[in-house]
Amino acid sequence: MLGAIHTIEVVNEMKFLHNVKLGYVVYDSCADTTKALHSVQHLLSINGSLPILDDYSEFRPEAKVILGERYSLLSIPIAKLLSVYLFPQISTKSSADKLSDRLRHPSFFRVIPSDVHQTEALAQLIYHFGWNWVGLVSNDEDYGRGAHQSFLKHAAGAGVCVAYEEVIPHYLEHEQSEQRIKEVARRIQQSDAKVVMVILRLHQVKLLFEEMIRINTSRVWIASDSWSRSTLLIGMQDIDKVGDIIGLNFITGKIPGFEHYLYNITVKPGVRNDLIEEYQHIIGCSGSSPRPCSFPIPDGPGWLFGERVAIWAIAHALRDLLRCDDTSCPGETNFPPYKLVEKLRKVNFTLDDDKEEYKYFSEDGDFEEGYDVLLWDSGAARTIGKFNVHTKQVNIFSSSDIVWNVGPNNTKPSSQCSESCKPGYFKKASKVFCCYTCLPCSEGKFSSEYDADECRACQNGTWSLIGQSKCEARRESYLKWSEPYPIALLVAVGIGLLFLLICFVCFIVKRHALIIKASNLLMSCFMMFGLAVSFGSVVLFMDKPSRPLCQAQQALYGLGLTLCVSCILVKAFRTFLAFMAFDPVRRDRLSKLYKPVVIMVLLTSVQGFICLFWLIFDSPGVDPTPPSNQSMVHVLQCSEGSKIGFGVMHGYIALLALVCFLLAFKGRRVPHDFNETGVIIFSILIHLFVWLCFIPIYITKNESRPIVQASAILVSNYGIIFCLLVPKCYRAIFGRNTAEKIRKRLRNFTDLPPSVEPSPLAIGEGEDNRSASMTFGPRPFPDSTDSGIINGSISHWGRMSSIWETGTSASISTNGGMTNRIHMCARPESL
Repeated sequence: MLGAIHTIEVVNEMKFLHNVKLGYVVYDSCADTTKALHSVQHLLSINGSLPILDDYSEFRPEAKVILGERYSLLSIPIAKLLSVYLFPQISTKSSADKLSDRLRHPSFFRVIPSDVHQTEALAQLIYHFGWNWVGLVSNDEDYGRGAHQSFLKHAAGAGVCVAYEEVIPHYLEHEQSEQRIKEVARRIQQSDAKVVMVILRLHQVKLLFEEMIRINTSRVWIASDSWSRSTLLIGMQDIDKVGDIIGLNFITGKIPGFEHYLYNITVKPGVRNDLIEEYQHIIGCSGSSPRPCSFPIPDGPGWLFGERVAIWAIAHALRDLLRCDDTSCPGETNFPPYKLVEKLRKVNFTLDDDKEEYKYFSEDGDFEEGYDVLLWDSGAARTIGKFNVHTKQVNIFSSSDIVWNVGPNNTKPSSQCSESCKPGYFKKASKVFCCYTCLPCSEGKFSSEYDADECRACQNGTWSLIGQSKCEARRESYLKWSEPYPIALLVAVGIGLLFLLICFVCFIVKRHALIIKASNLLMSCFMMFGLAVSFGSVVLFMDKPSRPLCQAQQALYGLGLTLCVSCILVKAFRTFLAFMAFDPVRRDRLSKLYKPVVIMVLLTSVQGFICLFWLIFDSPGVDPTPPSNQSMVHVLQCSEGSKIGFGVMHGYIALLALVCFLLAFKGRRVPHDFNETGVIIFSILIHLFVWLCFIPIYITKNESRPIVQASAILVSNYGIIFCLLVPKCYRAIFGRNTAEKIRKRLRNFTDLPPSVEPSPLAIGEGEDNRSASMTFGPRPFPDSTDSGIINGSISHWGRMSSIWETGTSASISTNGGMTNRIHMCARPESL
């Protein structure tokens, strides 16, 4: 009815067509294909049967064009029939892609896009909302099967996977039809896919929704054009319980005057029209009703706007065919239908309400305008976006305005085979490309977006750890001045240097004290200088490493500690000679080697040559080892350069320390008051223990190696200071060593009562005691084969310290009358 109304309106507006007898048909209500074909035959023939002609080029039926059909199921066989006569057919709803075949249907036209575009638009719509795991339900007919396969193709191209595929028979008489719908409903209920693509006829969708409401299951339903605007479904009871319905439909528009026509439509007296009465009941008003309308008038069904466009296309084709102007149409009105087909292919026009958008048929006889994106909301299907056929893009007007019923807290529901991979991870696809495992990006790679197919490598020297979403520059790490541990090291260095300064001042001020004289002031000063140099090397471990800094820290440490150990070795050697009474001959030979300054310079020079060759051929520098892949911190530290040079330098110091230890160990039986063997042994053991602990850290290349080496230097230096220097300073300042105490300790050492007493004057306190004599009871020297009473007399007892200091000989008489000359090359520590 509505198609006829609009045809009449167009013809009436185009006065120049008054001589044209235009035939049309609208057969949306045809129940099956046979009835539709009979209707077409009636239009093409006079008596209800098609004429049989040898040449159909002169076939001139009264009807010139057919408007219809709505369903592709009916349009396809009719298009085959009409194509034999090249009779034009224009459909407003049939979207099957088969109808775009120009070889089989050369005279078929439609004012909507083909299903090829619709299934692509549906796939893009699903992808736009981030869903990649959907179910597919279609009907078993030409239209359904074609749309089914087309959707599968475009879904795969859009990255959307189909969790299941279900097909429902289209004919209601099928005895298993309702049972099949229940099976499909249970499959939808059991599947984890929250989105369902439905390509069914209207009554099938209604049955499916009734079953979903019964089993209380909601999903997101994707509607095809066949039911996306159905008022029958929108008005279903409890339709909101099925979930959210979103779909596509053909682009529509307003029809000028249509609203006024609907408001004022009337029924003649005595005539019954149930359709008009039902419509007036819906909108709540009528043309004769005194009360205003309480319900807004819709734009009309989508197919109605399509019919308006189709009629205007026919009108423009006829105008061109009949060569019409503003007053007349001189062309032949009884034209063969194929001529109108030619003109329809060339139409290009605009509607009154849109002067910018041109309407025309493509080469396949389709309009390619796009689709409206619809969302069912509050009992109506409202437009929320568009799909552009040419750009293949979905444009949603305002996503924030969409209120979802299925998603939690009215948020967009999720329907994915696998959880989305967050930035820092990438997808490892399985057999189904939508199902994947999220794996973290490895070191040096990153992904900054969700669901990345692969990780990208870091550029420009940046780096990333496992599972990071961006690359960053590595942070350089070294001993900075402002950090806690370097501050602690500097404080320790400062305290150590302060102790050295105090000891040096004490040794200079108390240089005449016997305890200081006995310690060999010169060697002690050189030892303190070596310790100061060693402390200075610790300072060089701070700040950002550089090649000169790395060279200086190792060289200063090696030379300073070597100088200190060399001085200790001189002390140990002197003590060893002074109390080596068991072998006088060897003692006399070794005493000729006792040259303190020469020994110190020689031993230190050897270390200097080792460091020189090390620095020349393969010196220390900044460690070139690249940072660890598992760390964002680049630890900058000095490398040892040549491992041989590094090992020889430390090995040489260890060798000197070992010799010191052995010499001091040999003199361990001498009373503590007369030598430094005990403190030398203890300080050397501390030194060796500290550096033995450093070896495994050095071998494993621990990142804290500079800290450990600096700490080892400090501990070693403090061990020497508190063992060899601080006690002497204390005793030089607060201790009083008298001759009486010395005699008593000597008697204890010999275990013999004295027969001759020395002068009662104190020794070493400034008096000039020129002579003294002592007689010792019978006791052999340690490790000596001589026996008997040792009668000793020592002249110039007051000059004992200078004798021990310079090596001047003193005479001791034994019971055998034998005189032994003992070179006193070492001083007792207590003196």
